[in-house]
Amino acid sequence: MEGGAAVKAIVVDRGGGPEKLVLTDVPDPNPGVGELVVEVAAAGLNFIDTYHRGGLYPMDFPFTPGLEGAGVVVEVGESAGGFSIGDRVGWTNVIGSYAEKVALPMDKAIPIPEDVDESTTAAILLQGITAHYLATDTYPLTPGDRCLIHAGAGGVGLLLTQIAKLYGAEVITTVGTDQKAQLSKDAGADHVVVYTRENFKDAIETAYGPHPLHVVYDGVGATTFDASLDLLRPRGMMITYGNASGPVPEISPLTLAQKGSLFLTRPTMTNHLQTREELLSRANALFEWIAGRQLEVRIGAEYPLRQASEAHRALEGRETTGKVLIRP
Repeated sequence: MEGGAAVKAIVVDRGGGPEKLVLTDVPDPNPGVGELVVEVAAAGLNFIDTYHRGGLYPMDFPFTPGLEGAGVVVEVGESAGGFSIGDRVGWTNVIGSYAEKVALPMDKAIPIPEDVDESTTAAILLQGITAHYLATDTYPLTPGDRCLIHAGAGGVGLLLTQIAKLYGAEVITTVGTDQKAQLSKDAGADHVVVYTRENFKDAIETAYGPHPLHVVYDGVGATTFDASLDLLRPRGMMITYGNASGPVPEISPLTLAQKGSLFLTRPTMTNHLQTREELLSRANALFEWIAGRQLEVRIGAEYPLRQASEAHRALEGRETTGKVLIRP
């Protein structure tokens, strides 16, 4: 339902490069039944936004990208009880966050605790919930498990490293620069490989011997997948959850048998947020760790809405560390 006034939003009218992110006037949203209208304080940038923009994940055009954010409720629709104007909420897995305002389904709205700010909320939900289910459900880490986390200085990587250490795991990460290596070490990584300087498979085998890993968490994809399989111990698990370097190659189940009866999975957030209770449980676990200073959220850069294309270029060029926020 369209409102009479206009607000600013990024609109993508067809797939392509970062130049397709165009700042546009769109109708001021009105809340539908069971919806809230939220004034956006910040939206989180994620690699999946580039997949939506570029066409790797099919979208209905035109659309406004951005799957997470945080802000203040400014209108409450019919049957949206439990929320009031002025409430601070976050959200994830809801498209349309690169905008001054969003209409948000009530069941996707996450109340923000008093001791957590809106920037931290916008920075933590998608990547933090991803890290949470990877470490607690996809492969539940226990003390003594040895894991490899690719892109260890990225948003998911820094959070997943900290969560893995909370569960007592030994953490190896790969990063692209010495600066990123230090960030990864600061997050708790036990061993960091700078992949631009040395082959990560050779470096890990030199340090730990052949097939040393219980699990690999791989958000990079094509360039890391095959070598990662070779590092797993018998019955180890390969978790591919992103495609930063492109989609992973096709693989025969027989290959998994030959390499040690390996497990391979491709988890998604949708399948780990099937109920509102699950959404709130995962979000509140993150909030509790943040409030208890057990989990640090690193915001590496912020861009105004009009510079969303520059933010995408930086992310795809691997120029970013931690979380990138987009502010209306």
